[in-house]
Parts: sequence; structure tokens; C-alpha cells
Amino acid sequence: MSLIKSASVVSLLTLASRITGLARELLIASAFGASAMTDAFNVAFRIPNLFRRLFAEGAFSQAFVPVLAASREQAGDEATHRLINRVTTALMGVLVLTCLAGVLGAPWLVMALASGLGQNPESEAAAVLMTRWMFPYIAFMSLVSLSSGILNTWRRFAVPAATPVLLNLAMIGAAWWGAPWLQTQGVQPIYALAAGVMLGGLLQLGVQVPALARLGVLPRPRLSWAGCTEAWQDEGTRRILRLMAPALLGVSVAQISLLINTQIASYLPAGSVSWLSYADRLMEFPTALLGVALGVVLMPQLSAARAADDDARYGALLDTGLRLVLLLALPCAVALLLFAQPLVAVLYHYGAFQVRDVSQTTSALMGYGIGLVGLVAIKVLAPGFYANHDTRTPVRIAVAVLVLTQLLNLALVPWLAHAGLAWSIGLAALVNAGWLWLGLRRQGRYQPAAGWGRFVLQVVVACGVLALWLAWCAASWDWTGLQTQPWTRVGAMGAVLAVSAVLYFGSLRLTGLPLRTLWRP
Repeated sequence: MSLIKSASVVSLLTLASRITGLARELLIASAFGASAMTDAFNVAFRIPNLFRRLFAEGAFSQAFVPVLAASREQAGDEATHRLINRVTTALMGVLVLTCLAGVLGAPWLVMALASGLGQNPESEAAAVLMTRWMFPYIAFMSLVSLSSGILNTWRRFAVPAATPVLLNLAMIGAAWWGAPWLQTQGVQPIYALAAGVMLGGLLQLGVQVPALARLGVLPRPRLSWAGCTEAWQDEGTRRILRLMAPALLGVSVAQISLLINTQIASYLPAGSVSWLSYADRLMEFPTALLGVALGVVLMPQLSAARAADDDARYGALLDTGLRLVLLLALPCAVALLLFAQPLVAVLYHYGAFQVRDVSQTTSALMGYGIGLVGLVAIKVLAPGFYANHDTRTPVRIAVAVLVLTQLLNLALVPWLAHAGLAWSIGLAALVNAGWLWLGLRRQGRYQPAAGWGRFVLQVVVACGVLALWLAWCAASWDWTGLQTQPWTRVGAMGAVLAVSAVLYFGSLRLTGLPLRTLWRP
């Protein structure tokens, strides 16, 4: 299966995830708006997510998948299955200790992430309680990450890509039925969302088990002292740990940046954390559809190409991935910059979500939009280093970008408030992606194929046509004024986006860009 076909499978299933995710956010925005209590939930949910990104989807995946792919390529399935069992044993021991520490240390974690919540004792207490309830979510998601790495290595992309839908459905159910029920019982309704998160984590893990069993690679951990000792002494496990150390530092840098931004936002007007969170959910839509999908598909294939010393295949995969980034992410960035207010209004402007919330979320979304191409490109470029077992170079770049992000915060937050945090992330992402690209070039690991100049010009021309259309549409209707006519507003946005797709790809066709050339084996 070609890169674009594999990525298309992941993207389609990720699309279902993001659509249900937007439905979830729409429901939460309508029911709870942007307030001190939604800030408390977002902080509490961000804490297990921070650790999940550090250990599960971050450093662990970056170290585990290349080693797993190389083991399968060089040692075969039986030896790889033994490696899986030992890694699972070691991981489960770590997760038990981590979750226990997180539940006990919840007050200090909330203080470290958002000490500004202390200005409102009620929201701070709610954040601590919800952190304790949701911290075990990291255990579910770490095991989901392990399972997804196995399935992706076997090129079974569908189940891992579809599982986030279950979290969204669980949270939708919690907001729809759980919150009103808690309110009738005299309990803060926001707590229903924490219960939905835990149910979603359990469902995501449960659906992985049959898929692994069908492949005959269901992990069988040895949960005993002897089993744990054997797991930690295994050379494969030690190799993953050696790769994790610099990768963990690199991912930590990104999470430190997030921690600092959340701290800053917690001292800004109430609702700032939530405005950023709502904007982040919209930004993650194209990031996941494009960047995450490409990264998931590229990592095992790049690792296998390097293990087989197939430099031509490795270079072709990177080149195709970067062309897809520019082709698909640049028009999305144009939309987030020029059509941000209509998008926010149509998706969030209901119930408790007011016109001011639309304006504040829009300004943050535009900041993320400026860096969208960089955010997506990082998902393609970083695996180029990880496939070579080089986790140090991305770490050094990430540390420098962290410093740059905070310098940008110093300049932009006093001027743009919470939106300055989003603009800092967006601008720094462009620098990060450019630096990774230069790193691959200087190491001689990637040489752009012929035709990039013409390709870039064709995409820029098509994006120019798209920009004129979206700017006109954004200015021609009062999108917030149509709140009382939700279906009219939804229909109008659907029509605008449909015409946008026709204009963009039609313009590409007129410039002579042969899209079918990206459909490579």
C-alpha cells in the first residue's frame, strides 16, 4: 500500500474522530461556555494528557516503533513477539507507580500547571479533584499507544486511527446525560466530563485487544518479580530506554512550553485557558488529519527502509510526505487565518458561548493558523530522525525553540493577551520545522527530488485563489448574527467549504499539477 493510500485510510478514520471531537466541543461549549469551571476541567484534563504525551505518544512511541520495526525486519515475528511481551511487562510496572504518584500529588500538579487557579478556590478544588479522577487515564492511553505501535508496525492502521472516536462518544454522553443528572443531584455538572474521560480511556484500550489477538501479537506480560526483572534486563527493552532518554527530553521541552503557556493563561482573564483550548481543538483537526496521519504511516515505513539500508525508499517517503504537507496544510492554514471567525461561530456559538467568546477564540485560532504548516511538517520531519535512531538532534532543536517561544511570549502576550500564546506557538513551529528540514539536509539523509520549485509555485497560486474567496465569504455575512438560524449558518459554511475545495483543486489542475503522481507504491 502506498504512502498516500495508507495515510488516506488513517485520515478518513481520523476525520471521523475529529468530527465527533468537534461535536463534543460544541456540546461542551454550549453547555458550559468559557468560565472558571471549564478552565478547571481543561487544566485537570491537560495534566494526564501532558504525561501521556511525555511517556505514551511521545518518547515511548518514538523509541518503541523504530526498534519494533527493525526487530521484525531483521529477527522475524517470533522474536518480535517476545520483545513485545517484555516491553509490556516493564511498561505496566512503571504505569502503576506513575498513576499512584499522580493521584497523591494532584494538588502540586495543579499548582505547577496553573497556579493562577488559586485566585478562585472553588475552581482550584475542582481541578484537583478531577485530576485525581482522570490521572489513571494515562495508564489506559499508554497501553493504547503500545498497542497502536504494534498494529502500525504490522501496517494495520484502521483500529488505532478509529479508537479516539470512543473517547469523544463517551464525553458526549457524559455532557448530554451525565451533566444534567449531576445537576439534579446538587453536584457540580462539570464532573461528568471527568467520568466520560475515564470511560473513553477504558473503551479505547478494550477495542485494541481483538485486533492484536487476530494478528497473534496480543502482549502477554509476566506480572511477577521474576518477569519484571527479566523484562528490564532484556537488550531490546534497554535499547528502547536508551532511545527514550533523549526523546523524553525532547518531548519534555514541548510539554514545558505548554506548562508555561497554561501558567500564563491562568493569570489572564477567566476563560483564557478555555478560549485557547477551544482554538486548539479546531487547530488539531487539520493537524491530526494531515500531520498525525502521515507521521503514523511514515514512522514504521521509514524505520523498515533504514533497517534494510534502502536509502532510495527512505528519501522517496520523506519527499512525498513533505509534498503532501505543503499541498494539504497550506490551504488549511489560509482557511484558519481568513475564515477563522465563521468557523468558530458556526461550531461553538450556541447556548452559553457568547459573542465575546467567539472573538477571543478566533484571535487564538489565527495564531495557531500561522504555524499550521510547521506543526504538520514536524510530524513528517521528526520521524526522519527517529528512523535513524537519532533522537538527539530533534531534542537540541526543541530546546532552542522553547527559548524562542518564551521570548515571543514576552513580546506578544502584553499586546495580544491569550492570543499571543497561540501566535508564539505558531511562529516557533515554523522555525522548528525549518530547522529539522535543514538538519536532514546537512546530514545527507534527505535530498529533495526534482520539481519542487514548480510545485511550490502551483500550490501558492491555488492558495491565492482560495484566499480571495474565503476573505470575501468571511466579510459578506454576519456569521455571529445568524445564531438564531443554526441550520442556515451550517449550510452556508458547508457550501463555502465545498466551493473552496473545488476552487483549490481546480486551480491546481489548471496550473498543470498532476496530483496522481503522488500516488506512489
